[in-house]
Amino acid sequence: MTEKIYTTKKNGMAMLIFTLLLYIASIIVFIMSIIKTDADEGGVLWVITLIVSGIWMFIGWFPFCGLRVLKPQEALVLTLFGKYVGSLKEDGFYFVNPFCSSFNPAAGTKLRQSGDVGQGGGAAAAAALLKASGSEAAVSVAAAADRRISLKIMTLDNAKQKINDCLGNPVEIGIAVMWKVVDTAQAVFNVDNYKEYLSLQCDSALRNVVRLYPYDVAPNVDTTGDGIADEGSLRGSSDVVANRIKDEIQERVRNAGLEIVEARITYLAYAPEIAAAMLQRQQASAVVDARKLIVDGAVGMVEMALEELSRKKVVELDDERKAVMVSNLLVVLCGNHDAQPVVNSGSLY
Repeated sequence: MTEKIYTTKKNGMAMLIFTLLLYIASIIVFIMSIIKTDADEGGVLWVITLIVSGIWMFIGWFPFCGLRVLKPQEALVLTLFGKYVGSLKEDGFYFVNPFCSSFNPAAGTKLRQSGDVGQGGGAAAAAALLKASGSEAAVSVAAAADRRISLKIMTLDNAKQKINDCLGNPVEIGIAVMWKVVDTAQAVFNVDNYKEYLSLQCDSALRNVVRLYPYDVAPNVDTTGDGIADEGSLRGSSDVVANRIKDEIQERVRNAGLEIVEARITYLAYAPEIAAAMLQRQQASAVVDARKLIVDGAVGMVEMALEELSRKKVVELDDERKAVMVSNLLVVLCGNHDAQPVVNSGSLY
């Protein structure tokens, strides 16, 4: 399905004024015809005028069905007896074929997103006026207001999903997708409901991409598919992952006339069932790294102390005394608590 712009001029205001004047004129002629007919003046001519004006008063509301109001960044897809005739995409007050109907199967779908078009503005006001006057044209105007398609950039905030990463660890992840409609004909005719279609494709693309990455950097993991292990991860390479998700969603929704502007990860965490274990693992890794740093520093300090004592000839230590000194210094430097000094008043032996 190829989009085509409905060729019509923005003459809605002129048609509205003309129809209202014609309606008022028919009322005046109808009243005059009744008066003349009751007075037996004019004969058949006034009877015909009475019938014509009465018929127009009965069906004169029908041209109002062809009035369409569009605000900036809105569109209408028009069909005539089931055939696609074109789309209105520029803002303005239009008059189209009254038999044309607006088509948007996703009009009543409300996802967790911004930018849903609802009743408002001139179309809603016209519908309210027509309802107040008891006209059936209000139904058509209100329906047209509901079936407008927003061309603005909208944000879809999909619900969090639980997905296994490449190491089999369950993680919870959520994304926000910025998107817009670029081809109204494909959006409403190629898929049943383009909003639900986009949401499902976002879920599928997210699952396919997340399963290629570990939550954190892991050894011997290839996330790019080039056969070489890399340091890609969900936590550390969020921009790369988001761009990859965006590209996959775009490929899936291209036939629906949608453009994916951006995709961002909004939530990322281990699943609750393994969150505590992973936290302990991270804590243990942090403790090991801290201990390693402490021991490296303590060894360096002991080595420096022995070298300084030997260089300045403060005291001559044999191997046994050096071993005792090293042991005591390591205990003091690597201990978790402050050392308690012990005074030795006798010999070292």
